[in-house]
Amino acid sequence: MSWNEPGGGNKDPWSGRNDKNGPPDLDEAIRSLQEKLGGIFGGGSGGGGPAGGSSMKGLGFIIAAVLAIWGLSGFYIVDEGTQGVVTRFGAYTETTQSGLNWHLPAPIEQVQVIDIMKQRFIEVGYRSGGRQGMGSVPREALMLTKDENIVDVRLAVQYQVKDAKDFAFNVLNPLATLKQVTESVERGVVGNNNMDFVLTEGRSEVVLEIKKEIQEVMDAYKAGVLITSVNLQDAQPPEQVQSAFEDAIKAREDKQRLINEAEAYSNDVIPKARGAASRRVQEAEGYLSQVVAEATGEVSRFTQILEEYKKAPKVTRQRIYLESMEHVLANTDTVMVDVKGGNNLLYLPLDKMSKRPNVQAQSSSVEPASSFTPKSTQIVNNNLRTSSRGRDVRGR
Repeated sequence: MSWNEPGGGNKDPWSGRNDKNGPPDLDEAIRSLQEKLGGIFGGGSGGGGPAGGSSMKGLGFIIAAVLAIWGLSGFYIVDEGTQGVVTRFGAYTETTQSGLNWHLPAPIEQVQVIDIMKQRFIEVGYRSGGRQGMGSVPREALMLTKDENIVDVRLAVQYQVKDAKDFAFNVLNPLATLKQVTESVERGVVGNNNMDFVLTEGRSEVVLEIKKEIQEVMDAYKAGVLITSVNLQDAQPPEQVQSAFEDAIKAREDKQRLINEAEAYSNDVIPKARGAASRRVQEAEGYLSQVVAEATGEVSRFTQILEEYKKAPKVTRQRIYLESMEHVLANTDTVMVDVKGGNNLLYLPLDKMSKRPNVQAQSSSVEPASSFTPKSTQIVNNNLRTSSRGRDVRGR
């Protein structure tokens, strides 16, 4: 029987009426959903009147709560040492500092917090952290020097964010850009210097020049990056010529050591020789001055004596004789006594008189040890005068 024949019950294949096994009617499903929502919002089964107003009021409360929660989600905290970059629909708006801040919640505005105090670093020519420690990357490490030698250079660059806005927007990948710039600058600096300069005394200069050029390039890119330090981890020839280069270094060190030893010996001997020569010259000059002064004095004394002798020859001869005898007898232990001018009892302190010349030679400030010394000296002088008078008489 077809669906439209008499007695078919008006069962069409679309409506599913009176067919408990078929799918529900769409209108009935909508109506059932409205009733359920009305029950949730406090309404009855009907859709109009007071029940409908209550349902709209409840819906408004829910919307207000959702908006409040959405607005509160715009609060965010920026920690110390970081900066927040706020974007509105992807375009830069502002940079916020540390503390509690607010922005229009997503999806209108978004915040990217960037740590500007964190020390970051990149490795060029090697990779650390592996099981074998520091491993070389030949593609980055091997480079040509000015004298056409190949060196293996491993560099570590430390940097931090200088400007959060520039770091986030001006360069797509700051890390990759910095690494490429470092490798390019490094090859340029090493290529302008000889191999010995890069491996030995020029390491610090090479590092400073690399750091300066990297900073200049990154500033030109406005990448917001500050280079804090550049460390030359290692610089050596390739492994294939490592042994030969070590032999050359040892030979160079031996040469420098021998040169230093020779210079040290020269610095030790030459000043001594110059000092000895100067001392000899000064001694000779002093001896010359002494001899000349003594000769001049003797000539002057002889000239004065000659003038006095011409005036009074007799007196001058006697004075010269007495002075000579005093000089001779002063240095001897001989004691002369005038027996005729003395008495029967005579005391002579011979022990003290014998020591007197030595005491006079040591210090002229020592007083005579005995009261008899002036008397004995007078006796000696009297005897000298007597003997001189006897010689004068015989001479006449």
